Amino acid sequence: MQVKEPSTQPVEPNNNMQTPVLALRIVGIGASIGGLEALEALFRHSPSDSGMAFVLAHHLDPSPPSPLTEMLQRNTAMTVFEAQDQIAVAPNCVYIIPPNREMSIFHGKLQLRKPDDPHGHQLPIDAFLRSLAEDQQENAVGIILSGTGTDGTQGLRAILGGGGITLVQAPSTAKYDEMPSSAIQAGYASHILSVDKMPAVLLSDVRHSCTDPLKATAGINRILIQLRTSTGHDFSLYKKSTIGRRIERHMAQHLIENVDVYVRYLKENAEEVRALFKELLINVTRFFRDPEAFALLENEILPKLCQSKPDGSVFRVWVAGCATGEEAYSIAILLRELMDKSQQAFKVQIYSTDLSEEVIAIARAGFYPPHIIQDVSQERLRGFFIKDDKGYRVRKEIREMVVFTIQNVIKDPPFSRLDLLSCRNLMIYLEMQLQNRLIPAFHNALNPNGVLFLSPSESIGNHTDLFTTLNRKWKFYRATHAIATCNTIGPLVAT
Repeated sequence: MQVKEPSTQPVEPNNNMQTPVLALRIVGIGASIGGLEALEALFRHSPSDSGMAFVLAHHLDPSPPSPLTEMLQRNTAMTVFEAQDQIAVAPNCVYIIPPNREMSIFHGKLQLRKPDDPHGHQLPIDAFLRSLAEDQQENAVGIILSGTGTDGTQGLRAILGGGGITLVQAPSTAKYDEMPSSAIQAGYASHILSVDKMPAVLLSDVRHSCTDPLKATAGINRILIQLRTSTGHDFSLYKKSTIGRRIERHMAQHLIENVDVYVRYLKENAEEVRALFKELLINVTRFFRDPEAFALLENEILPKLCQSKPDGSVFRVWVAGCATGEEAYSIAILLRELMDKSQQAFKVQIYSTDLSEEVIAIARAGFYPPHIIQDVSQERLRGFFIKDDKGYRVRKEIREMVVFTIQNVIKDPPFSRLDLLSCRNLMIYLEMQLQNRLIPAFHNALNPNGVLFLSPSESIGNHTDLFTTLNRKWKFYRATHAIATCNTIGPLVAT
């Protein structure tokens, strides 16, 4: 690999921005038309020794070579690379996606591949930011600069869902404001500001991570008590490490360091209560998330659950913590395909619930942006969605299989007589005490031999008397009851 030498006229770092030593923070940057000026300004104002790494996903012409590396190198003393496959991301370096490549990150190393359809509709910013969120969690940062379209919006959602922060260029300062405006309107911008102010915010966030004003549980609890008073929802049994970081960032955003001052601020500002409540609930989902798991659901779990369903009977599903509905519709599509293939005619009732009224409204509408082409096959897009210029709408026959409703899974009564219960990436936010209450409740909600479907990061814990493991890797469990009264699924290969 050829390393380019830094400019002979390096940019002087801001002496007022000295960064403490911290785990590597990786900043994913998305820019498109009009983004070059913004990028040059960003790196002109960034210190060369921040300890952060910067990775740029850009809408480039697919014909190499790209002059972007040389252009940015003139604006920073950091070393600027064109990214290479399997290169480990290092601090105080800038990496740029090469032309005609898709880029992701895994265990801190950049992964490059040729696109399946070089001339198709590409969303390189969303793709990279989503992988960054999964790989780096709270150490991920997403930045969206000037550009047209909506690429990057869903990537910022993933960053926030993983506990990271997001910065969006103020539309009034962007040469083209569609990309920034899309992210802002969707509610996925932690900070909206001009590019020259972004480095200071990034370094302030690093400092705030080190000072940890909410380390004391008592401080978090005072805030949660006020949040419960204002919203009626109790977050006291959510993991303090997860929600504490998100509260800290809200405090830093308003330049508040004292817990009691922030509690008073919540009492006096209903908009801040709504913003904090929304951020604590952010859950990242997408169609057919974890494709191997959904392939197992499609080819093994559902056929065996449905094989003895008589015509006119009801197959009941509960998707708990459904967020914006992609998972519920994915299951509905699989069941529709199964009925068509097997020529069965049973009814399907999918109850899909979430605590947030806002995300339930999105789910009911069943309209999704163009980025879903990354997760849904062309055959399924043609068969189950209606396309227009702004995205894809789930067809009526699929939407009618799903009932979306607001529910607090912790305190509201569960559904019952279920064949399948999907609760993925909800329990990872809950303390063990609460998980140990939910698992028996889920067992009671399932029919004998009904199936519980969790995320790869979750499990049934010590409740092995209530479930038999069907697949260890993808977390499928069969409910066991003293008297089985319905069809049995045999164990699957536990990988």
